[in-house]
Amino acid sequence: MYFAALLARTEDGWEASDTELDDVETLSDLADLAREASAEDDTVLVLIEQEDAWFGVVRVDGEDDPRIYVSDAAAAARSSYGEILLTDELLGREPGDDGPDLDSLDLDGTEDGEPEDADDEDAPGTDAAVPHGPVGDSEILDDLGVSEKELRALDAEDALNAIAEALGASEVLETVR
Repeated sequence: MYFAALLARTEDGWEASDTELDDVETLSDLADLAREASAEDDTVLVLIEQEDAWFGVVRVDGEDDPRIYVSDAAAAARSSYGEILLTDELLGREPGDDGPDLDSLDLDGTEDGEPEDADDEDAPGTDAAVPHGPVGDSEILDDLGVSEKELRALDAEDALNAIAEALGASEVLETVR
């Protein structure tokens, strides 16, 4: 189960709308969706949470590139919605580097069961390239009243509510929940 909402800053404060991410396949699609929520080139925040396991914030300011923060990259990597946010750039990978290619794998007969060394975090098929913990721009909300330290301290269970409260947008967010 996931929840996603758009918070668009306007002259009159924040406006919230819930959004379906089923048709969103890339970060560009998500940024376009956010830009459509704003009549001007105002700030739009896309807030996403998944089953209290992780949350993400995407900030779109006009035509600037989106800024992203994900509370737990490893948890988000197991989600189709998290995969949208976990770009190669965010994870520090070269574009198109999806891990070892099949020709480079050492198929020594252990492929039917556990790897020889189950503690080997770099074994093919593990998510060693995706860190456990936060990734992205932890200063994404600094100018809006949520410091880096506060953002990193948020629990996935109530993070979106805490962010909305700091923005003065808790009531509008609650209307779309």
